[in-house]
Amino acid sequence: MPAESPIEPLPFRDTTLALRTRVGDLLARLTREERIAMLHQYSPAVPRLGVAAFRTGTEALHGVGWLGAATVFPQAVGLGATWDEELVHEVATATGTELRAFHHHRAPAAGEGRISLQAWAPVVNLLRDPRWGRNEEGYAEDPLLTARLADTFCRGLAGDDPDHLRTAPVLKHFLAYNNEDERCVTSSGLRPRVLHEYDLAAFRTAVAAGSATGVMPAYNLVNGRPCHVSPLIEAELRRWARPTGHELFVCSDAEAPSNLVDPEEYFEDHAQSHAAALKAGVDSFTDHADDPGTTIARITEALERGLLTEEDIDRAVGRQLSIRFRLGEFDPESDPYAGTGWSVVDSPAHRRLALRAATESVVLLRNERGLLPLAPAGGRRVAVLGPLADSLFEDWYSGTMPYRVTVAAGLGAALGARGGEVLRTEGVDRVALRAASTGGLLAVPAGDPTGPIGTTEADGKPGDEACFDLFDWGNGVLTLRSAASGRYVTLKDAGLGLAADQTQPNGWDVHETFRLEPQEDGTELLRNVHNGAYAVVDPVTGLVTVSAAGPAAAERWTRTVVRDGAAEALAAVRAADTAVVVLGNDPHINGRETQDRADLRLPPAQEALLRAVAAECPDTVLVLMSSYPYAVDWAQANLPAVLWTSHGGQETGRALAAVLLGDSDPAGRLPQTWYRGDEPLPERLDYDIIKAGWTYQYHRGAPLYPFGHGLSYTSFDYRALTAEPAGDRIACSVEVTNSGTRAGVETVQLYTRALDARYEAPSLRLADYRKLRLAPGERRRVEFTVPLSALAHWDVAEGRFTVDPGAYEILAARSAGAVELSVPFTVDGPEPGPRRVTGRSVRAADFDDHAGVTLVDAERTHGDAVSPLAGATGRLLFRAAELPDGPASFSAEVSRTGPGAAVLELRTGDPESGPLLARLSVPSTGGRYAWATVTAELPAGPGGVHDLYLVLRGEQRLASFTLDRR
Repeated sequence: MPAESPIEPLPFRDTTLALRTRVGDLLARLTREERIAMLHQYSPAVPRLGVAAFRTGTEALHGVGWLGAATVFPQAVGLGATWDEELVHEVATATGTELRAFHHHRAPAAGEGRISLQAWAPVVNLLRDPRWGRNEEGYAEDPLLTARLADTFCRGLAGDDPDHLRTAPVLKHFLAYNNEDERCVTSSGLRPRVLHEYDLAAFRTAVAAGSATGVMPAYNLVNGRPCHVSPLIEAELRRWARPTGHELFVCSDAEAPSNLVDPEEYFEDHAQSHAAALKAGVDSFTDHADDPGTTIARITEALERGLLTEEDIDRAVGRQLSIRFRLGEFDPESDPYAGTGWSVVDSPAHRRLALRAATESVVLLRNERGLLPLAPAGGRRVAVLGPLADSLFEDWYSGTMPYRVTVAAGLGAALGARGGEVLRTEGVDRVALRAASTGGLLAVPAGDPTGPIGTTEADGKPGDEACFDLFDWGNGVLTLRSAASGRYVTLKDAGLGLAADQTQPNGWDVHETFRLEPQEDGTELLRNVHNGAYAVVDPVTGLVTVSAAGPAAAERWTRTVVRDGAAEALAAVRAADTAVVVLGNDPHINGRETQDRADLRLPPAQEALLRAVAAECPDTVLVLMSSYPYAVDWAQANLPAVLWTSHGGQETGRALAAVLLGDSDPAGRLPQTWYRGDEPLPERLDYDIIKAGWTYQYHRGAPLYPFGHGLSYTSFDYRALTAEPAGDRIACSVEVTNSGTRAGVETVQLYTRALDARYEAPSLRLADYRKLRLAPGERRRVEFTVPLSALAHWDVAEGRFTVDPGAYEILAARSAGAVELSVPFTVDGPEPGPRRVTGRSVRAADFDDHAGVTLVDAERTHGDAVSPLAGATGRLLFRAAELPDGPASFSAEVSRTGPGAAVLELRTGDPESGPLLARLSVPSTGGRYAWATVTAELPAGPGGVHDLYLVLRGEQRLASFTLDRR
């Protein structure tokens, strides 16, 4: 039912009034109960005021998600690979425009109100660890590239009207969220330098510019404190937003408010947790799906217990209302986006844009012997092989593709127009499974190929009903696709039966993945990954259910290969001039939300297929279509050509055909480092990129493919790099020439480097970039204006960004691994003095270096402390500290919950053998937030400047310390 119109016009509908006045008027007219109800994701209508129901959030990461057919653009990591802000802005504009069409023209679900114009996008979490299950959702491992792409994506979603928003973009997920396994209980340790230089930097640009209208906190904890009660929401995010004149609207991630009690056990009850989240800055609770009752009850209880005030509630509701006013809800007649028609969805213009985005995201990783582009000679035959040769997959946040142009279809059409031909095969085995108990074959019903799967008798060669294509996705996980229905076998919740009725593995809980577990007698057990149970055959009906809890009760199956996938692929290769092998991942399997990858390897069957084809055909091209990097060391060493694309959406096939045949120059550049397979990666929960060596900034080895890498079909020369001071900026320029014989695209990357820094500086740091399209022989001077702040680091001693005087380099590069030119640059100024530690409280977390420690929360609401890792001795280094030279006292703020001995030592020079200045016993304080001050007297301070070490032995937490003269 539509909301009832009020009897008389009210001031909040007066468009001549200021936004703040209109929000205040409507807020004042709401009852306390109505305001509390608005704090839930599903905000109910208020008919007496003509206020409609409102829902926070529609997914819009790379096209409108979850609402049906809409234009599907490349995954976010693919958009990141374009390094093209203009293109990303156009993609976001198209996405926002289609979301407007859904909002105005699609009927809402019962009780939901119209489809929300608040867009839960983009994701700005940095791609620190390529094993992260949600790698596909981020743009890059670099904060500057990520921040700029996020800002332009937000601008495209929001539109350019000064008073109205096309949609309201929300940045996800704040903060330092890069692991899926146990994500709701793991803590990301962020020392101040990593916090300010890396993780916060990705969020700051869009928030400070006002292009982002909201932020969603992450599931994880940071320094022991859940992100949904982080003081950084107010201390950083809203502080950045304040000059824009608009406050951020912060909405929780799904079920995260409840997680604060269970499983995180951070608060004793939900009234406390909801009050803490609201006071920390969360304005909307995405919890208990579309039922607001639980959230309303918890917040009402918190209010009655005095944990909240009505002012706290009003502040949050006011932020929601402000967004709704800016979206035109209360003045549709003046909303410039209200007339958006349905015809924009999957429009011809958006199809062209999808093709352009998919094409420009393709990265050429290797091209030896000039194999690419493929010469489109008449009669050329190309074998297009592999499990992704003729399939396109959607991911969890995709919309439904209106159509799908696969690699085989796209290349086939392009070659066919030139008189050539594509031979296509997936190169996977087609198998039959025979049950030992009945002798019957696993089969779909003959008259209903999507019906319940059972067993059937079969004489001779099995028919399509009893045949399944077996896809290996690595780590023993496989899918079965029916030869009869062309659909994937899935586990049905009702009755635990099987049916082949899914177009691809999908859903929050993937039901389409299985394992075939070998037994000593040569048979195999069929096990579903989702429920962990084994398949059994009903002896009467022959129907199969996945219901056996263990191997003893499971059916035993004999596998027969009906069609050898590798042999079929090799036959196609022998009949072709060139082989294009398309490998990669299904975004719903082995690396997705809730599941990190175990490693960087290709699935074994894919690797075997690739090697077999390459042995038969020297002119083999590997196309990796994936949500993340792979360690393809063998391919780099043995194949002439390797390309990568993310899952590129509906136009993937045409895009790859354009690049493979040379109709388009490969324009993509890697947005993250691709590591080697034999190189051990840091622990996945080690968020200290400096210490661990994550990303191109701190990685100490030679990667397989560096950040920013991507080849062209032409060549570029760099010359005459300059860098001159210009006030608080550096004016840089470099001359770039297309020295080849065809037009091409180059992404000029400008990096900085500190030389002889007093801190552990990045090997390189991206300062700017520019994408050029140059004709053969064309020369262009590219100019950059780099703020001096690009040379800054977070000074832990002073708690601020600072640019040290000294020597730096400005570098022009094709990638982080291919520096073309460098010039020195000097920053003048007084040398920084020694660190002041005497007469002031020094936060323990403000160390220069560390070993054996973790960062924890000092209080539930604010502050960080340091604690030794379990069973380890913790060491903190404070470099170049100026120490007192007379009698002094050393005090430390500590807490401890365990019994037994714990000791805190103060040393200089070396944490083990250096002079011992003080040793303190740390008593049990009775609780982790019960802090005590312990003190030791120093008869005579060492005086002068020394490296100062604090050594923590035994369970304890250290918040701060003080050295005072006596």
